[in-house]
Amino acid sequence: MDDTSRPPSLAGLRRTYQGLPLLEAEVAPDPVSQFAAWFGEAVDAGLPEPNAMVVATASAGGRPTARTVLLKGYDENGFVFYTNYESRKGRDLTENPRAGLLFPWHAIRRQVRVEGPVVRLPREESDAYYRSRPYGSRIGAWASRQSAVVHSREELDARYEELTERWPADPPVPDFWGGFRVVPAEVEFWQGRTDRMHDRLRYRRSGDSWIVERLAP
Repeated sequence: MDDTSRPPSLAGLRRTYQGLPLLEAEVAPDPVSQFAAWFGEAVDAGLPEPNAMVVATASAGGRPTARTVLLKGYDENGFVFYTNYESRKGRDLTENPRAGLLFPWHAIRRQVRVEGPVVRLPREESDAYYRSRPYGSRIGAWASRQSAVVHSREELDARYEELTERWPADPPVPDFWGGFRVVPAEVEFWQGRTDRMHDRLRYRRSGDSWIVERLAP
């Protein structure tokens, strides 16, 4: 094997992180306010899809899995995304209603992790969001039985075309589709620093208030 065909050395793939300090005295008193500040900075930095997040779930038997979805709302009640309830993550969250979220903002040397219980959104909230989506996305929610096996791309496209003919405008809301809210119990803010001496501050819920703790990197 010549040098040009050798895979890169993983041990040599490293970068030096030089971020601003993340100090207890300077963060917001609650994690949602702190998230809002950091999210605004991620948007201002021009990160592509800063609302993209990894959602980790586990089945009732403890089998874990993770995937990337888009955050579609957040407030003091939690972090919201939408999906097919019959998908793997939908089934996991029905069996085991807890999740972990990760916002991997590598370009600005930051990460945010959220952990907590999960609840379904009220039907009226999911319906309102569905009706705000582009027509093609609404048809797509019907056409794709998410996570189910399909025999070919042609089968999927044919299903999509069939549904556009059935509903040329204003498709109804699928009863198998809607939103989940991750209610934060712990939220960690990670700021990259030099020599792998990163700053990690974790908000942990204690009754109606939040405790801020520093974690070793």
